[in-house]
Amino acid sequence: MTVEFDPATILVVDDSATKRYLLVNWLTRAGFRVTEAETGGEALERVGTEQVDLVVLDVRLPDMNGFEVCGRIKSAHPATPVIHVSAHAVDVVDRAQGLTGGADAYLTEPIEPEELVATAHAVLRYYRARQRAELLADRLAMLADTTMAVTTAPSFGRLLVAAAAGGARIFRSPVAVIAETFDGECIAGVASGPEGTPTTRPWVVDDTGVPVGSTVRVDPASEWQVLDWGAEERVTVAAARLRPDRAPLYVVVPESGQTPGTPVLIQLAQAVAAAVEAQRSYDEEHRIAVTLQRSLLPRRIPRINGLDLAVRYEPASAQTEIGGDFYELVVLDGHLLVAIGDVAGHSLHAATVMAEIRHALRAYAVEGHQPGEMLDRVDVLMRTLLPGEFATICVLLLDPRTGRARLASAGHLPPLVNVDGRVDRLRHRAPLLGVRADRPADLEFVLPPGGTLVLYTDGLIERRDSDIDAGLAALTTAVRHVEDDLDQFCARLLVELAPDEIQDDVAVLALRRR
Repeated sequence: MTVEFDPATILVVDDSATKRYLLVNWLTRAGFRVTEAETGGEALERVGTEQVDLVVLDVRLPDMNGFEVCGRIKSAHPATPVIHVSAHAVDVVDRAQGLTGGADAYLTEPIEPEELVATAHAVLRYYRARQRAELLADRLAMLADTTMAVTTAPSFGRLLVAAAAGGARIFRSPVAVIAETFDGECIAGVASGPEGTPTTRPWVVDDTGVPVGSTVRVDPASEWQVLDWGAEERVTVAAARLRPDRAPLYVVVPESGQTPGTPVLIQLAQAVAAAVEAQRSYDEEHRIAVTLQRSLLPRRIPRINGLDLAVRYEPASAQTEIGGDFYELVVLDGHLLVAIGDVAGHSLHAATVMAEIRHALRAYAVEGHQPGEMLDRVDVLMRTLLPGEFATICVLLLDPRTGRARLASAGHLPPLVNVDGRVDRLRHRAPLLGVRADRPADLEFVLPPGGTLVLYTDGLIERRDSDIDAGLAALTTAVRHVEDDLDQFCARLLVELAPDEIQDDVAVLALRRR
């Protein structure tokens, strides 16, 4: 599992056919591949267009001297070694000029075949060691970038994509990175090469016998047909297993192209395995938190004659902490209590504060208070028992028979009312809960038959890259048309307005009088 170098290609540059024949013959018999050039111009062209590992260069050429040719080669290709040979420029001054100008060795005639071959081997040995060191340094630098990318990836799938993309750049080859999700699903992130677009796909691996720790083995490429390995017959497989109860992570690359000991491959597998473990733990914690959060919300929507109701609640994406968004729908003495709110912060603590506010609101509603009175009492409770906590909320009490409604808001976004395609905002400006301040009287209005009321939280319209007024304008436009099926209406609002990866909880509640 090492970087294998093919037999070196040596370019012999000499205008003497006889001397060129001897040099080519000696080097060919020593196992090198040899090409020829008669002039300095031809030599420069070959070095610029062909794979040349070493140049054996005569000092005297018909179009330019060898010192100039050497200088131009080193300027354009610093890693290409040059050996000067000469039958005329044999003085110390000549040799010093050649070596100072960039040549790696200087041989004067008569040259023995063994001396030429030994010098070629010595020069190539040094340069290939340098190439290995430079390759390792480049790979370690790209490994650091890849480690950063996988540790900051926002989801399991994007983590594997980042690992495959980074691995393809590091090894300049196809790469497969295979890991198991928290749910036990085995997924492979694959990249066909450094220029390819990485993707994910399902893939099943037999983990039997893989120990805890890091291991490396060579397998037939046919056993890892998760992607096309081209002409490769074998692949190098690095496995990293952090715990006995966890499935190992695999990084699979072509066997060719590996540095001795595969240090970068092993470190890549370890770094990705650590990131995968962190992502698994976060997914597990997030799922528990979301389950708890959902358990604190209403379990069903009440059925009320004359009203259509629909609710959509979407928790933040898996990579984001849960928030404190909530809603309430309950029938009390023939009236419908509707509430929607948002506790400041994103954490399990915010969700528990949300539960306390919701239950307090229900208690004050059962006592028969009007919306504004409910908010006054919840505000006192928060400032007394939950100091330092803040929340926005909008509470509505509606008589389904007449459509008469009373609304009170505490810093929440204005509900929207659609009547015959015209959309109005119900503005009721008041300080948010948790702030000691005077509150205005309740807003009273009538929701006519056919009218639709829409309440929502800021996760639906707020974006980091745009003003919230732009989001509110977009929502207003979207609400101008209301589907006959309110569930479809709410679903469309999320599709049109919510981002693919929801950064904040989203609650949407729609109510329509028939």
